[in-house]
Amino acid sequence: MNPFKASFRIQFLLGFLACAGLLAYAVYLQFYQHLEPCPLCIFQRVAFAALGLMFLLGAIHGPGKPLGRRIWGVLALIAAGAGMAVAGNHVRLQHLPPDQVPACGPGLDYMMQAMPIGGVIRKVMTGSGECANVDWSFLGLAMPAWSLICFIVLALWAAYAAFRARSPK
Repeated sequence: MNPFKASFRIQFLLGFLACAGLLAYAVYLQFYQHLEPCPLCIFQRVAFAALGLMFLLGAIHGPGKPLGRRIWGVLALIAAGAGMAVAGNHVRLQHLPPDQVPACGPGLDYMMQAMPIGGVIRKVMTGSGECANVDWSFLGLAMPAWSLICFIVLALWAAYAAFRARSPK
């Protein structure tokens, strides 16, 4: 079966499975390889979860009309766009010269208790020294770069599934 010719429901289900697999791998790295996620990594996980939820809900709904598919596509693209923004910022932080890396800040748990959510998001997106560390790489790319690639591919997949012309049945 060709996934590019599959129904919207199957295509969105495949998107959900990809997000679930990525999140499962992140949990594996955290609990079995002992790689503690920085605040930007946690935000990327939230974005993958949101994107996966859009894929899952779109697959469950399985709209028959183009408008319904487009709405789910736009919702998935919003989640993917948020993930791309976080991952892109993380990649930028990892490529800063050492003297320009921000100082390490408080942990995400403390910030969530001590600050309003807007302040937490602002503080995390400005980055901290721990977010600039490269603890894992594959084929010369660190995890945030792979996350960015995955968000881009999943955004393209959502757009294809939602906006492609379908032959009448």
